[in-house]
Amino acid sequence: MPTDIGVIDTLIGFPADFGSTEDPGNYHEQIRYMFKDMPEEADGRPTPEELLRKMDEFGIERGLIPVHPGNQLEEQAVLKYPDRLLGGWDLDPNGGMDAVRGLQDAYERLGIVAAQWMPAILNPPRPINDKRCYPVYAKCVELDIPVFVNGGVPGPRAPYEVQHPGLVDEVCLDFPELKFVFRHCCEPWVDLTIKLLLKYPNLYYSTSGFAPKYYPPEIITYANSRGADKIIYGGYYPYGLELSRIFAELPDLPLKDEIWPKFLRDNAARVLRLG
Repeated sequence: MPTDIGVIDTLIGFPADFGSTEDPGNYHEQIRYMFKDMPEEADGRPTPEELLRKMDEFGIERGLIPVHPGNQLEEQAVLKYPDRLLGGWDLDPNGGMDAVRGLQDAYERLGIVAAQWMPAILNPPRPINDKRCYPVYAKCVELDIPVFVNGGVPGPRAPYEVQHPGLVDEVCLDFPELKFVFRHCCEPWVDLTIKLLLKYPNLYYSTSGFAPKYYPPEIITYANSRGADKIIYGGYYPYGLELSRIFAELPDLPLKDEIWPKFLRDNAARVLRLG
């Protein structure tokens, strides 16, 4: 694994509790059972500068951070350090046109470079192909930004059907220009997900939420072959994984030499239009 790439991490940030004017719920409490050693920062009060120091320690040049409506910490971070901290606007498609207008405002005001949501924890939950999501997909195409959506059985005790990767088939057919990035590895439907990645040019896969030693082996095989341009690195700091653990395990991945730059940087830079 090269150490001079300038990694782009597509899921890093701050605990959702801090800087928000809204109650973010107990999502991260619900997933603690999945992680033996939650980062201390998950319960702390971080600053953008502390996050940048952490990124520098591990060679992360840029990070895509969730920006939740009303979260002043996250908004100030992307405004103050736009060359390092990139905003992924967290929205709820249940909001209809209000969600679309919120995305437009975040794009203009904060310079966000992506949209995101987790179908299973919406209220009510919305399947990936739910027509309530379609106005947001259309706005992402109009703004030429990707959408990051969780796929697979969720960690929180919430219905998994809404995150079945097969649901993206209809979305990709209806929005061929949409850049859609699966988060959280899509288990246990990895083989199906790979078939869909092969089928649709603008469908991508992020490794977020999983320690490298637990990346699905089928994804590594795919990345080393026809999926070289489709697999994108995503961490999960500080939500469940320490960067020290991630970067200790990454070198053990059996990736080909020519795949590392694509996995750690180039694919994300292309999807996020970072130049």
